[in-house]
Amino acid sequence: MFPLVAIAREIRRIYPVRNKGGFVVDSSRKEISNGVYPKKDLNFYYLGPKDELSRILLSQEDFVVKTIISGKIRRYFSARNIADVLFKIPFGTIQSFFLLLIIKPDLVFSKGGAGSFGVAYSANMLKIPVFLHESDIVPGLSNQKTAKWAKKIFVSFPKTDYFDSQKTILTGNPIRSEVLNADKGEAGETFSLTFSKPVFLVMGGSQGAEAINDFILSALNKILLNYEVIHVAGRENFMQVKKEADVVIDRSLGRYYHLFGFLDERKIGQAYAAADLIISRAGSGSVFEIAAVGKPSILIPLPSSAGNHQSKNAYAYSDAGACLVFEQENLTEALYSDLEDLKIGNGGKKRIIDRINDSTEYNGGRYPRYFIATVSVGGIPVYSTFLLKQQIIINENPPKA
Repeated sequence: MFPLVAIAREIRRIYPVRNKGGFVVDSSRKEISNGVYPKKDLNFYYLGPKDELSRILLSQEDFVVKTIISGKIRRYFSARNIADVLFKIPFGTIQSFFLLLIIKPDLVFSKGGAGSFGVAYSANMLKIPVFLHESDIVPGLSNQKTAKWAKKIFVSFPKTDYFDSQKTILTGNPIRSEVLNADKGEAGETFSLTFSKPVFLVMGGSQGAEAINDFILSALNKILLNYEVIHVAGRENFMQVKKEADVVIDRSLGRYYHLFGFLDERKIGQAYAAADLIISRAGSGSVFEIAAVGKPSILIPLPSSAGNHQSKNAYAYSDAGACLVFEQENLTEALYSDLEDLKIGNGGKKRIIDRINDSTEYNGGRYPRYFIATVSVGGIPVYSTFLLKQQIIINENPPKA
């Protein structure tokens, strides 16, 4: 959901101001950057499966949320595939067709995932332009299937496979600029940080990660001897992790451990600002945000991710030398040894920061902070801006299929 939020905010930021007659007014960039835009001319709808968190998040961004039935094709044998293929996916496609017929959008922007196939298929039937964005280095099954209907395909990694190179544009992954400019001092107040030790930010993705939580708890006292930890355990895991931490933690070290179930936009930005090192899953959202804030990281891919995309994201990212990758099965004392090697006093942080800076170079030139892709639908320019300050090399040419 966060990439959709980032795109919507940026489109609203730069959308032309119009007067009552519908003509474009000569407005300064300052006015546009302050969010001056005509709501009556610009509407966002979200069509997707029922998800309460997504509904709340998108409603706050003035999206009109419409729920559709969705199914998925699992890449393993499951009786649920039969119900999804025969009933849920067709019914969701019919829902999407009639909703699009009513809404009459100028374009459909798809991020893939459950529910997107029916929307993209229906949009193609109704001759509505479809644009895809693929966050991961390995495209999801929905995007693989709907790519043939897309007018343009935006990708995050230079070596993304499966797509027609003539349609493909390398943009990076959309990032909310609001998480990139937080104040470290405010972070200290929010998280009650002492800043007497290097700060680790530990994240397990949107749902938390039990394996990462277990590793942190198993080595908690040893880690807290040298580091201060902000641990985002996941909403569902929070109470269990709290109970276990209360049992194992040395009371004298308690002030260096800061446990949370979930961080909102303001707090995650502050956590990034405070962190000296980030330990995270390797979903593309996390990877690109970590890259954008320029922090050293250890990535632990989710073994069960579709198409093993998290592992491939992580290793593509590490090719620049700006992070370490650990497979989940290797979460042992060996990882703690690598944490020791990254201590600020050992120069490890500086070495990785230097690699981050080096890896944004390409052909002797530094890429601009923002890249703006412009398309035209019915004569109306539509813009989407993606943050490109990332730890992988940006290639000017579209990746080959």
